[in-house]
Amino acid sequence: MDLPKLDSGVRNGKKKSKWIFFLRQLFYSSSVVSNFFMFGLYLGAPTVIIPQIRREANSTAAVTPEMASWISSISAYSAIPWAFILPLLAFRFGRKNVLFFISVNVLVGNIIFYCSKSVLELVISQVMQGALAASITTITIMVMSEYTSPEYRGVLLAVKSATFYWGVWTSNAIGTFYHWKNIGIVVFVCGIYNLSSICYRESPYWLATRGRFDECAKAHRWLKGTDLDSEDELRKLILSQKEHLDNKAKLNKADKLRKHIKIFNIIQCKSFYKPFVYSILPICLFHFSGKIAYTVYAIDIIKKITSSEDTAYEGMLIMDAVTVLGMYLGCGLAKFTRRRTQLLAFSCIGIGFLYILSSYLYLIKLNVLTENKYISLFLLMAFSISISGGPIILSACCSAELSPLRYRSYFLCCLSSFNSILLSSTVKFSPFIFKTFGLHGAFLFYAISASVFIILVYKYMPETKDQTIQEIQERITRGDPKDKGRVTETETVPLNTESTQ
Repeated sequence: MDLPKLDSGVRNGKKKSKWIFFLRQLFYSSSVVSNFFMFGLYLGAPTVIIPQIRREANSTAAVTPEMASWISSISAYSAIPWAFILPLLAFRFGRKNVLFFISVNVLVGNIIFYCSKSVLELVISQVMQGALAASITTITIMVMSEYTSPEYRGVLLAVKSATFYWGVWTSNAIGTFYHWKNIGIVVFVCGIYNLSSICYRESPYWLATRGRFDECAKAHRWLKGTDLDSEDELRKLILSQKEHLDNKAKLNKADKLRKHIKIFNIIQCKSFYKPFVYSILPICLFHFSGKIAYTVYAIDIIKKITSSEDTAYEGMLIMDAVTVLGMYLGCGLAKFTRRRTQLLAFSCIGIGFLYILSSYLYLIKLNVLTENKYISLFLLMAFSISISGGPIILSACCSAELSPLRYRSYFLCCLSSFNSILLSSTVKFSPFIFKTFGLHGAFLFYAISASVFIILVYKYMPETKDQTIQEIQERITRGDPKDKGRVTETETVPLNTESTQ
């Protein structure tokens, strides 16, 4: 198949350094990274806002435990409808337009956040951030997987995840030393920067789904260059989409009923349900390790361990710092190690520390050992470093790489809604688990839960490092006759490798 010809500007670009294309991809990914940072700011904010409000009112009744759990979890719950809306908007209007819409939405919600004078107004501002929360597992995956080359994708995805905890740490640091409303100022600066997304070029993959192949080729070459690997990726993309458009044109009137029920056909395809199951395994491993719960309720947990509020604040900031350190360690390793190996190794180490911490606290409860708060904090931070270098950065990375080009809008709707429900429920019900089972029982509960998903990841999840999205999809669906021709109205069609030679 002949690709669209290179224009003079792009032809001269052959001589450009690979760093030019990396910097272009980095710039286009920066708004996504900024979204993660802002979401971290908002998720970490209740940790310091609630104690400040109670201290200012000189009463714990100012924010009841029930309301505290809602402030912490409501943004994830409100993300559920946006999990369906954003992928459909991105499919219809393109990636960059939806990124711009999210930036405007964040700025409006942040104005409410900064001007809040009551707990109810805080809840409303958190509800407004539902679109931001949903974008983390929808538009983020689209942009990071479509705008970046396989050689850079893993590192950029890992750095993006690390930036989320930079946001949490920044939020907690601001709330520890200053008034919590200063968090809104940082969000405002990031939101203004994200408005630059309106100047982005559209995603080559989205342009291909619209049949705009000349524009697709120009955008792809501008972002990724014209080396052999990039041109091969572009050729396969255009070929697969041309096949799709040809099949779509052949639909006759008898197929109209089939179009109306295509969602039922889609979910039966191996190219849909297998990547979906593989994608949710590392997400479940991350959430069921309890790391998010320990982050959101860090002050309460460390205060119970140390019996000191000042130590709780210091421990919270140190734990956030070592979490970021562990994530950057994982980011560096992600460039060299296989996804599965890194995910399993760091997860096993982290869960091992969780079992040790649970046993240690239980022995203290039985008066077998004398409590030493430094040992408890060391074990908790060792767990944080390990989980940071594995599940935290790789859950989003693997989900993005496993996200298929076929049925992408439907896939991301399901993935984002699943993640939102799991995140919100984990944050909402963790205080109940801590209260019912005690700290030692809660740590044991999360350790056992995470162990189950470690086994499932080891048994089922495929390797995705340094492969294009199409190559990953082909490996998953290879040899499945049910997927051939089942649904024709999709974003791409299976790649016929023989015809691409």
